[in-house]
Amino acid sequence: MIAALIAELEIQKDYLKGDTLQSIYFGGGTPSVLEMKELEDIFSTIYRIHRVAPDAEITLEANPDDLSPEKLRDLKAYSPVNRLSIGIQSFSDVDLQWMNRAHSARHAQACLDDALEIGFEDLSIDLIYGSPTTTDEQWDENLHRAFSYQIPHLSCYCLTVEEGTALGSFVQKGKQPPVDEVRAARQFEHLLHSSENAGYEQYEISNFALPGRHARHNTNYWRSEPYLGVGPSAHSFDGVSRQWNIAHNTQYIKALSEKKVPFER
Repeated sequence: MIAALIAELEIQKDYLKGDTLQSIYFGGGTPSVLEMKELEDIFSTIYRIHRVAPDAEITLEANPDDLSPEKLRDLKAYSPVNRLSIGIQSFSDVDLQWMNRAHSARHAQACLDDALEIGFEDLSIDLIYGSPTTTDEQWDENLHRAFSYQIPHLSCYCLTVEEGTALGSFVQKGKQPPVDEVRAARQFEHLLHSSENAGYEQYEISNFALPGRHARHNTNYWRSEPYLGVGPSAHSFDGVSRQWNIAHNTQYIKALSEKKVPFER
């Protein structure tokens, strides 16, 4: 997969017509599972074939269970990553167990403590509301725990049940309750009021930031700035047309081994 990503970067090097990169975003999965050497190989390719702004926003999506203190120190010392987007989801063990997450509430807090101590001040965290185990009281606790850390950016998503997933199957068979839409709406309204009272601006449906801390990467999408997406399922926009890569790892890797980018436009 790493070789395929690097091959696509090489093939698509002229897609952005030499524009200076203002942001780099490692997302669409759990890129924090990558070893430092693998990240370094990808970054060295990006920096070799693109101009990157000195103050570029460089984000890595991560799960708390991947961000050991050692990993955080290595990211800070040996990579250009300057922003972390951490999938906390909840500060409740009951919620996390129901969501089948690998980390605990204690681990989530320790991860935030470590990231801040090591010097990652530009943080975003994901939180989920509307799940069957998330009471109104727990949702309020999740938000105020995030506010207490002065996390500059929050992404808060309503639980959705997708067809073809394990959760979708459980709900369909009656093994899990469907999303309570009334409670989800109530928790969303509480999110709006609480975040505003805490000084956050809602600049997208699900994204909230302290003043001046909007995610530049997200914002550029809404401004219709060109961007290049690399990897399976990745979308790209050159200012005129949009294209998307095949959503199949094996077929993606096979195509790149033949120096072809498997996309539709």
